[in-house]
Amino acid sequence: MTSEAHERTGRIEKVRAELVRYEHPLFSFDARASGDGVEVEIRYKFKDPEIHVYILNLHPREIDSTQFPWMFQKQLYDGLHDFVIEMFTSNPQRQD
Repeated sequence: MTSEAHERTGRIEKVRAELVRYEHPLFSFDARASGDGVEVEIRYKFKDPEIHVYILNLHPREIDSTQFPWMFQKQLYDGLHDFVIEMFTSNPQRQD
């Protein structure tokens, strides 16, 4: 395994280790490689209604930061907020 691949694997594992600290009755979380960074999937747990998967992108500098746990929590909560807002099927601002 190259040094770069080892760093990528380490970042994925770091994000997954942080994700196991979070449980939610409506959403599940997973992480996968995305270039040098990591994508966090936020998925609605139930099949009905069918809801898209929300992707949160984390850059290497964010994951490598000593402040990662705090920064990650903020990004996860912001992502959850955005995901829930995207679930609206109708609102006054929607134009489609």
